[in-house]
Amino acid sequence: MAGSLLTAVVVIFSAVFAVYKWYLKQNQQDVEIERVKSEQCLLTYGILACLKGLKEQGCNGPVTEAIDKIEKHINKQAHDQED
Repeated sequence: MAGSLLTAVVVIFSAVFAVYKWYLKQNQQDVEIERVKSEQCLLTYGILACLKGLKEQGCNGPVTEAIDKIEKHINKQAHDQED
């Protein structure tokens, strides 16, 4: 009887510990995702600045199209985050 009770306690503790480890891992992943999003935002603004510099030097066509697409994407993301 004591052996089965001990086994049950160990199983319950193991399950609770597994859930706790999963919770910690999710929080760590959330922090990492936010860091990556922030870095990606900075890179996007950097690329946009480079494209605008090329446009000022007279490059048109694909440069203008890329600028429009990036600006449209940035605006869409800004409005989606406000909801």
